[in-house]
Amino acid sequence: MPFIDSRITVPVSREKKEEIKAKLGQAIGALHKTENYLMVGIESDYDLWMAGKKLEKGAYVAVSLYGSASPEDYDRMTGKICDILWEELGIPGTSVYVTYHPVPDWGWNGRNF
Repeated sequence: MPFIDSRITVPVSREKKEEIKAKLGQAIGALHKTENYLMVGIESDYDLWMAGKKLEKGAYVAVSLYGSASPEDYDRMTGKICDILWEELGIPGTSVYVTYHPVPDWGWNGRNF
């Protein structure tokens, strides 16, 4: 039950969003999850500042998941997210923050797991 919520400073076309979503669907395996229940949100043209300066190319990505993963799995996923943002949008890893939010209770389809 993962949700990957991305806030990106640059414009992102519908086609590019589809490509990013597909790559995130593959990358989620690093957290031992599948794309079957993955939800992805992509907000582009988002204003972000880092170290007091407005980022021309940057991103904040929050990954929520039912349960948790190991620090090594989180590290691997951060690498995959940074690689995707670099390959698809030219955003350097130095301008990307990734946070992880393990969730003990998760609801779907009228009930909780």
